[in-house]
Amino acid sequence: MTLRDRRHVSNWLLSICVMLLGMIALGGATRLTGSGLSIMEWRPLTGIIPPLTHAQWEHEFALYQGIPQYKILHDGFGLAGFQQIFWLEWIHRFWGRLMGINLLGGLAFFAVRRVLTRGLVIRLLVFFVLGGLQGAIGWFMVASGFRPDSTAVEPVRLVLHLGMALLLYVAILWTALSVRFPQPEALPDMIGARRTRTFLHAALGLVGLTIVAGGFTAGTHAGFVFNTFPLMDGHLIPEGYAKLSPFWYNWIANIPAVQFDHRLLATVTALTIGLTVLTGMKTKLTTRAHAAVALLGWAVLIQYALGVTTLLLVVPVWAGTVHQTFAAILLGVGVFAMHTLRGARRGRSENI
Repeated sequence: MTLRDRRHVSNWLLSICVMLLGMIALGGATRLTGSGLSIMEWRPLTGIIPPLTHAQWEHEFALYQGIPQYKILHDGFGLAGFQQIFWLEWIHRFWGRLMGINLLGGLAFFAVRRVLTRGLVIRLLVFFVLGGLQGAIGWFMVASGFRPDSTAVEPVRLVLHLGMALLLYVAILWTALSVRFPQPEALPDMIGARRTRTFLHAALGLVGLTIVAGGFTAGTHAGFVFNTFPLMDGHLIPEGYAKLSPFWYNWIANIPAVQFDHRLLATVTALTIGLTVLTGMKTKLTTRAHAAVALLGWAVLIQYALGVTTLLLVVPVWAGTVHQTFAAILLGVGVFAMHTLRGARRGRSENI
């Protein structure tokens, strides 16, 4: 691959990462507006066409009127109200299809031009298959909201859907960076770089755990209670933290425990990233690595402030959506920082 080819392929893959961020934002808005259950049928191909006639709209509305969410939350709202929530969910699914078209179309274009290596072609085909699987996981999640007395999807399935999206995002972002920068940069202070990379590993693991905890916070609607900070209605550890049995079940179903865990993980994550930034800034690294580590510090400050703001404002749609989306941005900045420190892996190179 020539330098020009690498830039073109990398830019294309980065465009998919940006689309994934848009998908995560749309998913957050869909959840917060209660729009996710408005489409009752999973049609991977024909679903790209929305209702075009009044009869088709009536058909979709009649299907929605048969599920518990309508009867419990939206009983009595008319076709116009249904159309508002329908369009947001339709755009969410349509955006996913556009990503698939972008990935497959770009893969075909660059493969025909013989720009891509065989290994990269195989990797991108795996991404495409996983993207299709993500669509199936999305429907698996949505279907859980059709059960009797249910008004939302199951938190575990929500976290599975979000987690799969983030795994794809990280994998494609790493691939894009590796195409653009195929060889690790030489690091002046190898011992310090490895120390920074170790802290960064821990920080990224904590970012992932915090996002998972945030998924359970969203899925259980835990953000709508205990809207004080830093204490939770006057308590450091909320009352009723361990009221469910077995104990681990509190982490995914008990609202006080779910929100407390998310707060605690977010704080530990911010402190760990702070330690990573301090270590990195004191170490002789490359200009790009220093910039990436510093950017990670600013990103975690913004994300922490967004989390507190979302909590204190009792999760308005705009704040919840931005907070969820910026969590993925923070993760992406961490991946970028880790990529700049590849040279600390005992000098191993990465061939694409």
